[in-house]
Amino acid sequence: MDIDIGKGKLGRRAYGFDEVSIVPSRRTRDAEDTDISVKIGKYDLKIPVLASAMDGVVDVGFAIEMNRIGGLAVLNFEGIQCRYDNADEILEKISKFQDREATRKMQKIYTEPIKEELIIKRIKQIKKAGCIACGSFTPQKVEKYYRIVIDAGLDILIIQGTVVSAEHVSEVKAPLDLKKFIPECPIPVIVGGCASFSTSLHLMRTGAVGVLVGVGPGEACTTRQVLGIGVPQATAIADAAAARARHLDETGDHILVIADGGMRTGGDIAKAIACGADLVMIGSPLSRAKEAPGRGFHWGMATFHPELPRGARVKTEVVAKLEEILVGPAFENDGTLNLFGALRTSMATCGYKNIKEFQKAEVIVAPSIKTEGKFHQRMQKVGMGK
Repeated sequence: MDIDIGKGKLGRRAYGFDEVSIVPSRRTRDAEDTDISVKIGKYDLKIPVLASAMDGVVDVGFAIEMNRIGGLAVLNFEGIQCRYDNADEILEKISKFQDREATRKMQKIYTEPIKEELIIKRIKQIKKAGCIACGSFTPQKVEKYYRIVIDAGLDILIIQGTVVSAEHVSEVKAPLDLKKFIPECPIPVIVGGCASFSTSLHLMRTGAVGVLVGVGPGEACTTRQVLGIGVPQATAIADAAAARARHLDETGDHILVIADGGMRTGGDIAKAIACGADLVMIGSPLSRAKEAPGRGFHWGMATFHPELPRGARVKTEVVAKLEEILVGPAFENDGTLNLFGALRTSMATCGYKNIKEFQKAEVIVAPSIKTEGKFHQRMQKVGMGK
């Protein structure tokens, strides 16, 4: 339902994860009976998660460990790992920057050119470990480098930007034609971000196996403040899920809806799936892993933009091993550990066996869901009051 913003403008009410809640059904089941696996092209993931293509989260070692546990990590081919052979030394420097100087110094660091030989090296390192190799480019870089990554053995390509459309218009240079490029690409392609029904549907029609849904919800992202654009994630995911249903009716093809950003806890991930996501992409929760290369810091791909930075380097602290963050066991009660054990338990508590079933769960608007009855937790800053 549209709301009057003013006499000349109507707006639709949108919802974030903190404003909605999942309603239990009449049935419950054992968590061990749930199936949270997902398939990307021919590749099976035991847990429905991608690690964001961010330099403080993913390096080769992290990607290998992530795959061992059952998820998939996305390497940023335009990041530190493919600009510097001594990437770990550069990441150590970044972790030592004072907050007031971090953006300017990171802009300088990222002026180092991307090196083709490092892109090839990183892919081969991941493949040598017997793992799925997945990496991302922005649309502007895809045509320059995609032959290199295909020849190096890349398994899944992600084309990712703040907002990616299937109808980019430019009077400066010929844009990447997704409708032509993706069907001709020999490996599965995921594309995004987007945050609306129409953009999601158009991206699905390019032949992508999945679309990334989320504009600005990430912990380190400042796009919503710098550019004034974005849609709260619960609504953005639900709209994309409606586009998926339309596309399925038209073609018979199920395109993955990937919730990208805005999730901190297992409850957030469960809400993303209940709103219609097939899997999630997360960064800041994984930057807290001992295996993450950022040393307890996290920043996005637009943080170092040379003209208009749209991100911040945020401190997230190192708290646990990656395995504990993903599948437990948890030693905290705030939902930030054992994220996918929480998803299983949420599905089981509501009576759903797999992700497709859970997408049909009833969701309600619940603005008091995080505060109702939690006075002492909030006052003492424990549990849900942290």
